Amino acid sequence: MGLTKQYLAYKPVSSFNIIASARANISFVAMNDVVGRFVVVAAAEKVLVWDMRIGEKVAEFVRDKQEVTYLRTSPDQKHLAVGYSDGLVELFNVPSRQSVCSFASHRSAVSALNFDLLGLKLVSGGLDNDLVVSDIVAQTGKCRLTGHAAPVTQACFMQRYHDVVVSSSKDTQVKFWNIETQCCFKTIVDHRTEVWGIALMRNDDFLVCATADTQLTVYRIAPITDQGAVPVIATTELPEDESTVSPFRCTAAGSIQRAGHGRTVNLVTDANGQVLGCHGTDKKIELFYFCSQDESIKKLTKRMKKLNPNKKTDAEEANVSQLSLTDEIKRLAPIPTPEKVKSFDLLLGSRNELRICCTFLKNFVQLFSLDVEAKNAEPASLYAVQKQGHPSEARSVSFSSDNLAIASGSAESLKLWSRASQTVLRTVDTGGYVVSTCFVPGDRHVLVGLKTGELLLIDVVPGEVIERIEAHEKELWAIVLTPDMHGCVTGGGDTTVKFWSFELIANAHGGSGKVLSLLHKNTLKLEETVLSVRISQNGKYIAVALLDTTVKIFFLDSLKFYLSLYGHKLPVVTMDISYDSTLIITGSADRTIKIWGMDFGDCHRSLLAHDNTITAVQFIPNTHMFFSCAKDGKLKQWDADSFQKIITLPGHLGESHALAISPNGKYVVSCGSDRTLRLFHRTEEPLVLQDVQEEEREELENATLATGEESTVPGLPGLRLPSKKTIGSEKGAENILECLEVSKQYEEEDCKGPLPPLMFAYSVTTTDEFLLTVLSRVRPSDLEEALLLLPFNAVCELLERIPKLTTARKDHTELICKVVLFLFRVHQKPIVSNQVLLPVIQQIVQTLQAAVGELRDMVGTNFHAAQMLQRELEENDGCVLFRDATKQRIQRDRRRRRREASKRTFVQIAK
Repeated sequence: MGLTKQYLAYKPVSSFNIIASARANISFVAMNDVVGRFVVVAAAEKVLVWDMRIGEKVAEFVRDKQEVTYLRTSPDQKHLAVGYSDGLVELFNVPSRQSVCSFASHRSAVSALNFDLLGLKLVSGGLDNDLVVSDIVAQTGKCRLTGHAAPVTQACFMQRYHDVVVSSSKDTQVKFWNIETQCCFKTIVDHRTEVWGIALMRNDDFLVCATADTQLTVYRIAPITDQGAVPVIATTELPEDESTVSPFRCTAAGSIQRAGHGRTVNLVTDANGQVLGCHGTDKKIELFYFCSQDESIKKLTKRMKKLNPNKKTDAEEANVSQLSLTDEIKRLAPIPTPEKVKSFDLLLGSRNELRICCTFLKNFVQLFSLDVEAKNAEPASLYAVQKQGHPSEARSVSFSSDNLAIASGSAESLKLWSRASQTVLRTVDTGGYVVSTCFVPGDRHVLVGLKTGELLLIDVVPGEVIERIEAHEKELWAIVLTPDMHGCVTGGGDTTVKFWSFELIANAHGGSGKVLSLLHKNTLKLEETVLSVRISQNGKYIAVALLDTTVKIFFLDSLKFYLSLYGHKLPVVTMDISYDSTLIITGSADRTIKIWGMDFGDCHRSLLAHDNTITAVQFIPNTHMFFSCAKDGKLKQWDADSFQKIITLPGHLGESHALAISPNGKYVVSCGSDRTLRLFHRTEEPLVLQDVQEEEREELENATLATGEESTVPGLPGLRLPSKKTIGSEKGAENILECLEVSKQYEEEDCKGPLPPLMFAYSVTTTDEFLLTVLSRVRPSDLEEALLLLPFNAVCELLERIPKLTTARKDHTELICKVVLFLFRVHQKPIVSNQVLLPVIQQIVQTLQAAVGELRDMVGTNFHAAQMLQRELEENDGCVLFRDATKQRIQRDRRRRRREASKRTFVQIAK
């Protein structure tokens, strides 16, 4: 079938204006081995890295269109774990900006992420009340920990005790988990309100919990065998402390009174657990320094001398059991912030410099510095990134006539952007809430309508407001230019439509040149609030959308009534008239778009276009195609002649407020509640409506799993895998079943017939290679879910092929072991009761044990051979290979100084 009408596809260019999302946290990140200068933040569905010194974006990590909810960098600063609102955790490589692996862990948004000390394991907590521990090396989940009755707020690994995870939740409990046994062995139930955060301090000596009140609860952690480590004053023990399962004792040591107001929002510690930071709902970050044991004893000695000056007290006489929280915790100078803090991160450097990076609700990032050791030290603000975006949501956008500039207005300012580079050119303080914008012919000036009814005339070159006009008494909802470009028309909430003409007047400031001004020409008084105004291109008609759900059309020259368009159930919010003045489209709060004829006012078609209120519609210049956006966040293109939807573009994560199309029709820009401006451009790629509709149907089908959300196994009702069923796991199961079927048919022909097309596509010649290729192409995080979907007869077929596969391909022993062990764990009872599989099982055990033994021997041989070669080279060269003697001495001295200075890692912070 030939193309009846060709449409050209619009593709997204970029999203800009957003500096940092308020939902996710901020974190320091090392770029090119430079620490303390770069921060990583979430920006809607993207992750951005900002260079705080120069205020520029240096890196970007992008997945699909899902909002980022949590970030965490690995201890070696090489990887970045990103949690999304759909429960998926993506692991990125920071130097290459590429995705390493992904874990489908949770059924709702990720609310906590943390690496272990070596960065080999990752724990994630979600709003689905679960904790999932993932193995980064194997790229699979290790276990799912269930027990919390409310969303998890924080989770972290203990450093001193192996495979122990601590988690907090809104169910007021703090739980300690053992990863090996996958059970909770200790629960703290002291709190009466939600636990919003936990932090392990000073190498797991202390556990600090933040709740909904203004106090931080501190618990002391000590091994059960070490009786002397528990102070005498901390006698309040939890009931679980009597248990022999726990390797340590957790006792309440006291509480820290915060100076801030409201609940504790965030609890953050540096990498070594020396400095603790927290903030509430006010404009302040409080900092606490946890002293080392030697420093604490010195403070105790001084305190005892003050209490009893006549008695001489030595440091040796001061016992560890006499220490109190006042000796071990020192309050640092608080950080006053310009706005309410949403999230922050800490970094302690080698010269006792503490750096604090913060994100705020008003879309900016700021970096502070504080000297920890100096007395009466005052925090200093180093850098801030705030001019690259609006502090609040953009409500209006418009294009310049040369297609090069974009104007966007928010609650307090107007920004001019370069369309080519998406950078800010000018920022103008409007002093009011911008609801409409329009470029004046010549693109030197911009008209801005405010919520107060004021009309601002802004000169673009100096970026100043040159005139403020009290145009309307209420909101100025619409500004539109007249077809002759000699004036403009405004519509406001005071039920009037006013006509203005552009005039050049003498400069009031005494300059020689003339300046642009507006002269009021005429007023059209109506009965209802005016929501939108449009003028036809032939200059005959003016259309006014009113609050009474009607659109009234008047003659432009005489302002006499011409037509009334009625049919919407709710008020018309937006409308537009085509270039040939034959069609008018109206978008309403009733979610419909109606296409009307301008000659008789008849409704050509009513389209149920969106799932929420239509916020903007606009024709593409010189066509009958138009774009629409709505509060459902979607951006759609329509054909007003055939009444068909052409394409749905990736819109905003929240509501979409406005859109603008460039005069040449090549670019579309939209703004929304996710604080992004999204730019799209028209490509030369043709679209066929049937293909687009088929793709949308497939995408909708893929969004719903064919086998259901739950993974159920007969006989194992309590099986809770650390992964979630995804489209990838379903496709992996389909590929395995198809591989088994094709291999069986090919083997029935004694492998003499023509090679099956599927095997040819995989570039394999034997059925064993075919099966191994299919298994290896399933993503490691989806492999278990894919194997779980296989029917038992397919499992038997797969197990029967394992012995031959093991002996033929010993280089894939690890993958084969993983498949076999999981299938045996899930289908143990039917496999054991099946007598036919008994010889197969015996053969699998023999071949796999031999293959694993060979692999282990090979690894050991290679390791010791490499060590022998190293020793020989060292003896021949007379120097230490891979090590420099001076570096070794420096490292030894550093270790000694580190022991003396409370084991603090030395980090050089770049100025």
